[in-house]
Amino acid sequence: MAGGRWQAGDIIHRHLPGYHLPPMFSARIRQLLGDPGARVTVLTGAGISAESGIPTFRGPEGYWTVGSSVYTPQEMATLEMFNRHPEQVWGWYLYRFTVCLAAQPNAGHYAIAEMDRQLGDRFTLITQNIDNLHIRAGNSTARTFQIHGNINLTRCARECTRELQPLPESLKVQRASKELAESEYSLLHCPGCGAWLRPHVLWFDEYYDEEFFRYESSISVASATDLLIIAGTSGATTLPGQVVAVVYQRGGTILDINIEDNAFSELARSSPHGAAVRSSAATVLPALLALCPETEERTAVRRRD
Repeated sequence: MAGGRWQAGDIIHRHLPGYHLPPMFSARIRQLLGDPGARVTVLTGAGISAESGIPTFRGPEGYWTVGSSVYTPQEMATLEMFNRHPEQVWGWYLYRFTVCLAAQPNAGHYAIAEMDRQLGDRFTLITQNIDNLHIRAGNSTARTFQIHGNINLTRCARECTRELQPLPESLKVQRASKELAESEYSLLHCPGCGAWLRPHVLWFDEYYDEEFFRYESSISVASATDLLIIAGTSGATTLPGQVVAVVYQRGGTILDINIEDNAFSELARSSPHGAAVRSSAATVLPALLALCPETEERTAVRRRD
C-alpha cells in the first residue's frame, strides 16, 4: 500500500511471479481489455470467497439446529423458515456474518477492483456473493450487481418501506453464541412499523427481480459483453447460467477460472478464444489484470526503475 491506498503493482508483483497465462488466449484477452469499445464483465461466486476463508454456502458449516431438528442451508435460507422462526434465521445469519467480518479480500478481489477502476463504464461485476468483500476491496457499487444481496443490509419484512437499511454496527461483532441476545431483538425490528427486519439476501424460495437483485440489468449487460471472466462459480443458480448463455450465444469470449470443471467449462472452451483455467482466482485474476494497458505501463516503468 502507498499512502493508504492499494496499488495494482503491489498485487501483481506479490502474486504473479511464476504464473503465465496460456498464450492461446492471452493475446485476445489483452486486445479486449485494451479496446475502448469492448465491454468486460466479471461473474464471481463462492469460490473466490472461499480463498479468503469463507466456507462455501453448501458446506457442512452451513447446517443449523432448531430445537431438535437439523436444517440444511437450503432450508434455513428461505422466506418460509424466516416467517416461522425469524429469531433462529437471524441467529444463523449473524453467525455467518461473524465469519465474513473476519475475512479479508484476497488478490483476486483486489485485481477485480482495479479492473473496475481502470476500465470504468465498460466494466461490470456480477457477483453471487453476499459477503461484501468486493466492495471492501474497492469495487464501485454502481458497477457491482449483487444479485444475491448483501449481508450488511436489511429491509422491512412487512415492506412498509422498500428502502435498504444498514445492519446496525453493534451487531457486527464476533459472536460467542448462536442465539440472539435480548438487547438485539429491538435492533432487528423496523423503526417504521415495528415488524422484523430481514437480511437483504435472495432466499431459495424467492425470485430474482430488478429492484433488489438487478435481474434485467444483468441480462442487458450480458447482451453487450465481449469478454466474460467467470471466477469461482459452478453455475448452480439460474441468473448466472443465463448470463453465461447470453454471452456465449452472442459470440463473446469466455474465460472460466475454477479449481475444477463445472457447468461453464465447456462453454468457455468452445467460445471464441476462450478457455477453462483450472487454478485459483487469486492466482489468475492478477495475471489478467497485468494485461490491462495501464497496469502493463506501470509494470514496464517499475522494471525500468
